[in-house]
This record gives sequence, C-alpha cells and structure tokens, in this order.
Amino acid sequence: MRHLLIELSKDLNLFTVKLRIMRRTNLLYWLILILTLLLIIGFGTSAQAQEHPDFTIEKQVKTSSVKSQNNTGTCWSYATTSFIETEVLRLGKEELDLSEIFFARMAYTDKAIKYVRVHGMGNFSQGGQAHDVTNVIRRFGIVPQEAYQALEYGETKHMHSELEAVLKGIVDAVVQNKNKRLSTAWLRAFNSVLDAYLGVVPQQFDYKGESYTPKRFAKEVVGFISEDYVELTSYSCYPMYELVDLELPDNWSHDRYYNVPMNELMQTIDYALSNGFSVDWDGDVSEKTFSHKKGKADLSDQDASDMTKMGIAAFRQFTFDNLTSTDDHLMHLTGIAKDKNQKTYYLTKNSWGDSNAYDGYLYMSDDFLQIKTIAIFVHKDAIPKALAKKLGIK
Repeated sequence: MRHLLIELSKDLNLFTVKLRIMRRTNLLYWLILILTLLLIIGFGTSAQAQEHPDFTIEKQVKTSSVKSQNNTGTCWSYATTSFIETEVLRLGKEELDLSEIFFARMAYTDKAIKYVRVHGMGNFSQGGQAHDVTNVIRRFGIVPQEAYQALEYGETKHMHSELEAVLKGIVDAVVQNKNKRLSTAWLRAFNSVLDAYLGVVPQQFDYKGESYTPKRFAKEVVGFISEDYVELTSYSCYPMYELVDLELPDNWSHDRYYNVPMNELMQTIDYALSNGFSVDWDGDVSEKTFSHKKGKADLSDQDASDMTKMGIAAFRQFTFDNLTSTDDHLMHLTGIAKDKNQKTYYLTKNSWGDSNAYDGYLYMSDDFLQIKTIAIFVHKDAIPKALAKKLGIK
C-alpha cells in the first residue's frame, strides 16, 4: 500500500508540473488539482479496504467483481456464475461478466413443468442450487450480461417478488384446473410472463464484434464443461461415498450429491483453495453470529459447545434434522485467511453488493463451515486424489 501511494505521489507531481504549463487560469488549475487529489484519496481508501487488516490472507483465488442479487432469491445463480467467471480466469482467459438472470429465467420453465407434474406437491420458488446453472448450460448455453439485462418491468435493479407471485399464481391455477386435463396453452402463457418481465432470451447476439448463439458462446468464449463439476455433501443419514438425493426444498430437480465424511469435505475445500480452485458454497446463514454488514461469520458459543459434546458429524446431523441448518444461501469461497489469533477463516464472496466492512466479502470461520455447510460445488480436479478414487471420479 505504501509503495502504491509513493508511486501515485510521483504521478501527481508530474501531473502538477504539466498543469503549470497548461493552465490558463488559477481557478482551472486548482479545480483540476483538487479533483485529482480526491481521486487519489478515494483510490487509496479502496485499496486499503481490500487489504482487510483484521485478517491475513494466506491463499486467494483471482475472481471477478462483486455483484448484487438485489431483491431476488437468486443467490444460487449469482454464486455459481461468480464461480464460473472465476474458472474462466483460472483457465487464463479474460474476465467475463455473465448474465445471472439468464440461468434463473431458463430454470423457471423446467421448475414449472415439474411442479405441475407432481400436482403442486413440489417446491416452486425463486430458490435453486448450483446444479441448476449447469443444467441450464448443458441445454441452452450461456449469455453475457450485456446481452440479457433482464430488466423489462420498470426497475433499474432486480426485484422478483411480484414476478414470483405471478408465476406461482399461474402454476397453482393450472394444478387446480377442473377440466380433468391440461390445456396446451398454459406453458406458453407461463413463458410469456417471463418474457414480459425479463425479456425474450436472445437466440443470437453480438459480442466483441462477432455473432454468437448461447451454446456457441458457452463453448468458445467461456469454455465451461458442466460434466467436469460435482456437488458434495456430508450427512450421516445417507450412505457414505455414494450419490444421494439431498433432501432440500431447493433441490427441486432431485440432482444427486456425493456424500462424504465432513473431515474429507473440509479437506476438499482446503485442497481446492490451495491449488488455485474456488468453491461454490451452500449453507445456513440464519445465525445471529453471521453478519454480512460486519463481514464475519463465527459459530455461536452454544453451537461450539454442543459441537464439542456431540462431535461434528452428530451435531451436523442434529441441526439438519431439526431445521436449524438449512440451505439459506449460496456464496463463493475464494481464499483462506487467519485472524490475529491464528484462527482459520475462509474468504467468502457474497452477492449482496460491496457496501459492507470488506467490500462485499466476509470471513467465515472453519468451525462455522464445519457445522453450517450444506453442500459444495467444485471442479473434479479440486478433489483430493484419494477421495476422488473412493468416489470413482476420474
């Protein structure tokens, strides 16, 4: 930071000399000089905030900028899109800004079909899981943010409460239909509402002077291969080292997760971050000890005590069964850090904007992760080789 400010000071001195030559009036000179100073001060403050002085970052993966999901329940798409943008950087490509709402838009249609098929006995909401993004990519591809802003309803920021209510009204009306069979129009009507609120999905778009379809963009520009990524969980109610249907409301598609002991799941997180991979994280953030504003999440004293008494596996299962650990939120793990007492924390990129204590990031303690993690989504090469062999992942 000190070196940066010295360099900026040199630039400012050179700029001042040039201004002395160029200025026409003293007023213009002082105006430009003051504006330049303000820009430098602002830059210095931002750089200092990124250093996060309460923590020492030991491992950090390069990632894209922090985004905001605003008033939507699309954290699953924001976290996983951030994860994909980070994978692009890991592969040595240029930073991309991908459309998160594209994935939410395309998933809604399948969600509606499944909800109607089970006579309204499933889950229909804004929520989802990491695999919802990869399922969309397999079928439809990816689009950049500039090609699909998804703001066609008089707002400048995403707000999906009304949209969700309208869509839910449609699928519930279809389920309650008394004509004994469904019409051929309901799905077209459903998609028309999505188009009205979010915009028609582009079948073709221009990006940097070239025309792409979403599938071609996914293959040639993003280069993301959905089959290379897996989800892992850890609960004793399921058989270990097998694929299981994790019973979550937002797992509406009934995708399967590898179930592993928690120590091996934590080893996977550490192995991934230590080897340049990031981790898409799904977990519980309902605890009072989780604060996005302060940028920190610790396990409560009571939970820490119960974890010690019961053991990690037993306490995890206990909180899963009594619904005190639920899949509230998805975020993106991008680093490992230590606090001043040498306690391990995980640098976590959130999707609630950048106006908190750590510019949109927060630090989650290792014991918080051990209890409050529901699942993770990683590249298969980010799994330690011994575990990958147990799971039959090649």
